[in-house]
Amino acid sequence: MIALVGSINLDVVVGVDRHPVPGETVVGGDRRELPGGKGANQAVAAARLGATVRFVGRVGADDAGRRLRDGLAAEQVDVAHVLVDPEAPTGMALIAVDGAGENTIVVSPGANARVSRADVEAARDVLAGAAVTLVQHEVPESAVAAAIAGAGGTVVLNPAPARPIVAPVDVLVPNRGELEALAGREGDPGELARGLDAARAVVVTLGAEGAVVVEGERVERVPAPRVEAVDTTGAGDAFCGALAQALDSGADLVDAACWAARAAAASVTRPGAQGGLPRRADLA
Repeated sequence: MIALVGSINLDVVVGVDRHPVPGETVVGGDRRELPGGKGANQAVAAARLGATVRFVGRVGADDAGRRLRDGLAAEQVDVAHVLVDPEAPTGMALIAVDGAGENTIVVSPGANARVSRADVEAARDVLAGAAVTLVQHEVPESAVAAAIAGAGGTVVLNPAPARPIVAPVDVLVPNRGELEALAGREGDPGELARGLDAARAVVVTLGAEGAVVVEGERVERVPAPRVEAVDTTGAGDAFCGALAQALDSGADLVDAACWAARAAAASVTRPGAQGGLPRRADLA
């Protein structure tokens, strides 16, 4: 079982021919409202691949919150610990996607910023019984720290957005930019990852280049399948959810990263952070 502590957002997506530069206005296509948030995306990714997932988070007491909470439940994600916040709106992400499938994102955290240590501690039995606890940085540091402290199994942290790691974890999954922010410099991903002391192992996601797994003295490059990208929104979340699902199933870290790279590649071939997330049959 996977315990997931994280964010739930409504994604407002607009297609553009190109991204604007500062001070510029560009005309986009019709607005789409889609389920998102790193926590929710990763939960759905893992659930679609067959994992049992129990979620700890918050939504607002608004229409978006009801839709998103019900949507997670429809994906077979346990939402018993997804609280409805009466004072904060549901989180929202404003996303522009260009013709090459690349995106820019502005996040308004809303209820996600109110996920608390007490919320996590109220789910202590869930975390203690989970084979994998999956966390991201779209909820407050106190909630992340509580999740790490309460985990009974392997802790996987996706440090997005990049900020200092509050406590050591088993597996850290940054992308190249997040890794460089954590390391304080640019450089070879394998070398930078080996210099981090916040995790037993590091899996660096590199988009179309795949990933690098650093575990002790072992550095293993994992290729990504070549695909035609339609929308890269949520590709990293597809990777994290699939990685957690594979670890929950007993895979070693390199095999889990290979599986996750396949899932992430499949996810970019369809639009939407959750709309593109594959099921197990899609990866056969």
